[in-house]
Amino acid sequence: MGALHEGHAFLLRKGRQIAGKNGLLVSSIFVNPTQFGPHEDFHRYPRPFEKDRKVCAAAGVDLLFHPRVEDLYPQDASTFVQEDSVSTGLCGAVRPGHFRGVCTVVLKLFELVRPQYAVFGRKDYQQCMVLSRMVRDLFLEVSLVFAETVRERDGLALSSRNQYLTPEQRAQAPVLYQGLQAAQATVRLGETDPERIRAVAAARIESAPLALIEYIQIVDASTLQPLTAVDRPAIMAVAVRFGQTRLIDNISLA
Repeated sequence: MGALHEGHAFLLRKGRQIAGKNGLLVSSIFVNPTQFGPHEDFHRYPRPFEKDRKVCAAAGVDLLFHPRVEDLYPQDASTFVQEDSVSTGLCGAVRPGHFRGVCTVVLKLFELVRPQYAVFGRKDYQQCMVLSRMVRDLFLEVSLVFAETVRERDGLALSSRNQYLTPEQRAQAPVLYQGLQAAQATVRLGETDPERIRAVAAARIESAPLALIEYIQIVDASTLQPLTAVDRPAIMAVAVRFGQTRLIDNISLA
């Protein structure tokens, strides 16, 4: 959606590597209105297009697709795409309609560009799983590539929304990843009870006075359903607010 940072640049370079010398690398920049809720930050979402264009050029992008809202959504648009399983929990439970907007715009972009491969970041793990379902269920001829999360030196996952943080909030924000790492270490020591593992993460995150936990959940890595025991591939996902800024992150537990 623009406001590109090093995490996005990493995805673009990954795409350039996949495309090779003879392939065409396309990047879209589009702040998609249908994935924002009525009280979310659509109108204040940063749109530094010239800076973004330079990031794309430096990463080897061949074609930058920068449509207007009316190009993708005619005034009487009435067709949308909805996934009804992996999109319902986690962020989907607290941001109704968000993944409907994500699926709709991504399908439009896929149809317009017709890529062989599409690269997404694992920081938005639920989004990756939702799009995997959409590609599978609708028989789309595109291979999805999920790249690892890019982080600051202190562990904070790169995000366009990090720029909203005050200096004090930014200083405390690394507790998200610290909490996830503490939970992962607890599992590696043999703990399988989700509530005990969640408590470890919550204690670390709540040590930051400005952090307000929206959710901490442990789910199956494929279905995103809550687990009663960490006895299979699992993900811990968190959403934490610092003032008006909402940050998400995740980590593999098993």
